[in-house]
Amino acid sequence: MKILIIEDDLEAAVYLTKAFREAGIVADHASDGESGLFMGSENTYDVIVIDRMLPRRDGLSVISELRRKAIHTPVLILSALGQVDDRVTGLRAGGDDYLPKPYAFSELLARVEVLGRRKGTPDQDVVYRVGDLELDRLSHEVRRSGKEIPLQPREFRLLEYLMKNAGQVVTRTMLLENVWDYHFDPQTNVIDVHVSRLRSKIEKDYSQPLLKTIRGAGYMIKDEG
Repeated sequence: MKILIIEDDLEAAVYLTKAFREAGIVADHASDGESGLFMGSENTYDVIVIDRMLPRRDGLSVISELRRKAIHTPVLILSALGQVDDRVTGLRAGGDDYLPKPYAFSELLARVEVLGRRKGTPDQDVVYRVGDLELDRLSHEVRRSGKEIPLQPREFRLLEYLMKNAGQVVTRTMLLENVWDYHFDPQTNVIDVHVSRLRSKIEKDYSQPLLKTIRGAGYMIKDEG
């Protein structure tokens, strides 16, 4: 595994680089946000570990710019800001995990390994199909019976995850972790709202329903035609 550490505290960076290498992980280091953005954009890494407060460019800005460039390397945010709102902000910026300081290196290592495995097992399917509904992961186009259905980015990601797991119950926890990148329940109705909007778009003007609510369990997309 090869990771990038973006950390302006030189002492902490030296410690982390040494500790990761002792664990068999190759670790590069960038000391500020601009350098980290350049290295993360120009090189291939399995995971990026980034401090939230950085000189020249803050960590959340770096993550947002990486995502804008369609670079989806898993990112773990390290920060002394550990309140719920801080974690939510970090995850919404495009981070995949958030570890407040101070932390134990053993936990950081375990989280990096989990993120690295996530990248190492990509889904090979390019097009998902459920009945007459089709989702193209490369072109980001969704069609039903050949008619294009425009979706917002989060709606597309939600539908993509449901179709990837077609015929199976998808729980709220699964959606929070895989569509919203939350590793905790924010106690909002964000899932219900998005599912409702998605259902209205993919089922409007069609007689055959595909997206079902499984009471007390979650949701399922399935062709029963």
